[in-house]
Amino acid sequence: MLPEQFSGGCSCGAVRYKSEGVARYMGNCHCRDCQQATGSAYFPAVLVKQTDFSLEKGEPKWFERQADRGHAMLRGFCAECGSPLFLINQASEGAMILFAGSLDDPSWYQPSRDIYVKSAQPWDQMDPSLPKADGMPT
Repeated sequence: MLPEQFSGGCSCGAVRYKSEGVARYMGNCHCRDCQQATGSAYFPAVLVKQTDFSLEKGEPKWFERQADRGHAMLRGFCAECGSPLFLINQASEGAMILFAGSLDDPSWYQPSRDIYVKSAQPWDQMDPSLPKADGMPT
């Protein structure tokens, strides 16, 4: 069961956040940008409404990059410890996308699909039961 509210933050505790609503989407992004941002095979993403999200402590540092469709992607991370925390995809108005690893309790994360699988690394063993998409589903 998905929690109605949850919290998370960085490794050192300098940045803390909470969400007052249930996650709207969860999925694994295997694009090269997400691999570099996580230092791993994919980005386990938890999407919440921006109106449900609030920063409780600290201010993240932001890095902006252009996505493959031309819009801005802003990644928020802790300037002290470097932990990746969240992402704002300007193509998804009103959404805040959280890194599942930044959740205080990531055990409830349940991805619904794998996206950008054309960029997946050959050593990445994806869950065969999840739907796959070569890019961003429409």
